[in-house]
Amino acid sequence: MQITFEEHEPRVAGRPVGAIVHVCHVSTIDQGLKELAIPGLTRETLEPVLQYCAEVRCAADNVSCPGCKRRTEMLGLETLDQYILSKKEVIVGDGRVRLKGEGVETVSTPCLESLTRQWSGENYWFWARRVIRKLRHGLRRMHIQGEPVADEGETPSIILMEPQLADNIGMVARACANFGLDDLRLVNPRDGWPNEKARIAASGANYIIDDAKAYETLEDSLADLNWVAATTARQRDLRKPVLTPEQALAEIRTRISRGERCGILFGRERNGLETSEVANADALIMIPVNSRFASLNLAQAVLLTGYEWMRGSPQASLGRVTTYEKPLTEGLYMGDDRPATKAELTGLFQHLEAELERLGFFNPQHKRPTVVNNLRTFFLRANATDQEVRTLRGIVATLAQGKGRARKPPGGTP
Repeated sequence: MQITFEEHEPRVAGRPVGAIVHVCHVSTIDQGLKELAIPGLTRETLEPVLQYCAEVRCAADNVSCPGCKRRTEMLGLETLDQYILSKKEVIVGDGRVRLKGEGVETVSTPCLESLTRQWSGENYWFWARRVIRKLRHGLRRMHIQGEPVADEGETPSIILMEPQLADNIGMVARACANFGLDDLRLVNPRDGWPNEKARIAASGANYIIDDAKAYETLEDSLADLNWVAATTARQRDLRKPVLTPEQALAEIRTRISRGERCGILFGRERNGLETSEVANADALIMIPVNSRFASLNLAQAVLLTGYEWMRGSPQASLGRVTTYEKPLTEGLYMGDDRPATKAELTGLFQHLEAELERLGFFNPQHKRPTVVNNLRTFFLRANATDQEVRTLRGIVATLAQGKGRARKPPGGTP
């Protein structure tokens, strides 16, 4: 595909390169290509377009795309005030709030908070690199493209009772995505649903946001579940089992394995759950906290329970694993190195001891065996790799004989 320059923008068939990157980043590549509907733009011809953006070649061409951070950098806009002044008008929400500037372009934004987060632009080149990996290696797993990480009912549902802030819903969605919890349910969210602010706060966990369901009543949200645990920081006068997150998630895992559907109920940000709402639960979850400051942010509470769920899951991974990496295990990370063999270690010991002997280190001689044993024990405890042994031998040789022009002749001084 040919990239042309129009109005200081790199374009393909009249579409900014950044727009193509954005569409392919937020959905699957095939869905993005279908949405773009650019003649001749296929999986094969897409990569050079992505490469142009990923390598920031636009900098050499002195062009940039709308919405890209390079555009604001090129325009010298360092603050939000400067950005607003560069526009003719910034229309906020339904238009009742309008910010006047000195430019010629009129732009719209859902809310002032969204404007403060997005005015400087997105790192399209970073997105392009991700899409290239997805194109070459299928980096994104299927559930990131919009399908659940597990079959319906195989993970506990996360139910939020009358969440007050869309931002918190987004942060909860991000926590759910972190720990493989795909079913998010909202009971009468105050800011309505769907909500763009929640999507922004989700930081890419769009499939959780897209699949989240809103209910008018708590009873409706629990109707298809067999067992529910309610989270609370307050003691309740209810005769129900009180479990830690670890115990609760172990119980949920057992019940799901028997074919039951389970959920975890979280309360409002300000005052949690009413006792009448807790009464709908089969058990209580109480997180170990400082008894004098027990209140947790909603997303934090979901994060802690989600962590306990993932700990017992075969899908758990120590950090991110790309197509270029192997999953890590606990313990010492060796990478591609191997532990030194006994022969390599013996060669190091003999080399070091010979140089120490030559330099008169072992004095008095009757303590030599003890010192040698201590040195060998010290180096063996380090679990050195083959590369580290070679490095240590090089250090010993340099200290004993010098290096380059300073190198000493055998048995003497230069």
